[in-house]
Amino acid sequence: MISLMSIFDFFIEQDFFRYAIYSAIILGVLAPVVGSVVVIRRLSFIANTLSHFSLAGVTMGVLIANVFQFELLNPTIWGVIFGVLGTFLIEKLRNFYKNYKELSMPIILSLGVALSSLFLSLSTGVDSKFINSLLFGSILAVGLTDFILILIITLLIIIFILTSYKKIVTLCFDETFAIVSGINVKFLQMLITITLAFVISFFLNLIGVLLISALMIVPISIGILIGKSYKNALIVSIVFSEISVILGFFLSYYFDLPTGATIILLCIFFLFSIMIFKKIRLIYLNRK
Repeated sequence: MISLMSIFDFFIEQDFFRYAIYSAIILGVLAPVVGSVVVIRRLSFIANTLSHFSLAGVTMGVLIANVFQFELLNPTIWGVIFGVLGTFLIEKLRNFYKNYKELSMPIILSLGVALSSLFLSLSTGVDSKFINSLLFGSILAVGLTDFILILIITLLIIIFILTSYKKIVTLCFDETFAIVSGINVKFLQMLITITLAFVISFFLNLIGVLLISALMIVPISIGILIGKSYKNALIVSIVFSEISVILGFFLSYYFDLPTGATIILLCIFFLFSIMIFKKIRLIYLNRK
């Protein structure tokens, strides 16, 4: 019988598998780390908003390449540019709607979807497989260039988190105290949102625009149910995220399933299983 280790060795020996699995492992850590801040700040919907607006950037990059017959910039870079632009647009709209700040996100999301549809319709020769990979991810399409970009952005995000960890935690749990402590809350919030935009844009082609936000939200939802503190919840979320990513990667390959969907379904399976277990345990304890 083929061992799990021999299967893993087979994947690592293949260049395209190696880049894909390494990228997936990195995503399994970064997504819940960034997602934890988003959830605690009660900005869960912003991940979904930025993913759709980043998609507009990717499709614009495809349109430009289609029109001029060469890539002015990698579509992923266009996705990053639009993701960052989306953070500024959200902030500007939030200033317009003082009492209805949440309106900014569905407006930007709608703009992103509309632009994506327009850019794709204007691009000739775009097949259904490409559109499907944008929506649901195509992790095996990760090449050396993509992987290098992922490593660079990961390093920058780690540096940002390590140097600003205490400020981020303070902002998440007590914004008033953060202001009194002299923390530039607006600037830090903007940096966090830009970091979120970078993560979404660079990993968009791995797991897809419809699912990338779920990988940020669902694992930390598991961590909240199990962890007794922010740190514990974050560790738990990373563990379940990595299990879902790695197991989903292998299952999707062997059963010819969409990778992004398989990963998210595993995440949600773990979430519901823990919910059911906690409910049963509560009923049992109440009966004692």
